[in-house]
Amino acid sequence: MGGALAVGVLGVVFFSGKKEPVPVIASVPAPVSSPASAAVSAPVAAMLKAPEKKPDEVRVLIAAEGESVLAAQMAGRIVGISAKLGDRVTQGQAILRFDCDEQQARLNMARAEWDGAQKVYEAKSKLQAMQSASLLEVNQAAAEAEKFKAQIQLFQAQLRLCSINAPFSGRVTKLRIKPYESVVVGQQLVEVINDEKLKVQLNIPSLWLALVKVGNPFEVRIDETGKSYEARVRRINGKVDAVSQSIEIEGELVGRPDDLLPGMSGVAIFPDAAPDAKK
Repeated sequence: MGGALAVGVLGVVFFSGKKEPVPVIASVPAPVSSPASAAVSAPVAAMLKAPEKKPDEVRVLIAAEGESVLAAQMAGRIVGISAKLGDRVTQGQAILRFDCDEQQARLNMARAEWDGAQKVYEAKSKLQAMQSASLLEVNQAAAEAEKFKAQIQLFQAQLRLCSINAPFSGRVTKLRIKPYESVVVGQQLVEVINDEKLKVQLNIPSLWLALVKVGNPFEVRIDETGKSYEARVRRINGKVDAVSQSIEIEGELVGRPDDLLPGMSGVAIFPDAAPDAKK
């Protein structure tokens, strides 16, 4: 009994006449999860669990009816900004203003030159009536007056580029310029959205086309507000995406909810469109 115990402790075996030690591996007890750790992991697992997608729901995005990025149509220096981020603007309101003293001076000069040329033309016409000036002289004076008139129109057109005006009533969503900075032609300066009327953008399975038609009502549930809103199908794309077997549609909200903003998202519910919704 004592000899067998010694062999077990030393872990020595005899093989081919040689003594080789065999390592003894100590058993490690399995970790025991405490009730506290189980209580913590349960809510984390619930949070990480993806929400179950219902067969009659698709993701939806709220978008502005119109959106425009306004760029500089002339090179120059910004001397005035009349709207800040988030401010409301009306159609035609000047948002940015350039330093256009040079263009204004050129316009004034062209007007003075046109005024002088016009008087010369009138004088030549009177002399031609008294046969003291030739028809050629009258025509040359008229052409000179027309040249300065065209210059006036040119400088007036340049002055109209001295301000960036809102193309529609809406809200300023981004300003990419600061006062007294110089810009180049084509540089993006300000973004404006028309949020007076919102639209709904979504993709539905192409199998729903048999039941989803223009004018059909559906429900929109927005994540940010937790509320539901009524909407109608306004447009359906003319092409199905072959990869995803879905088609893009556009809807309009009934009314204009004050708590909705462009960029919010949620789900659109078509209870009568999904084939598996009633199973």
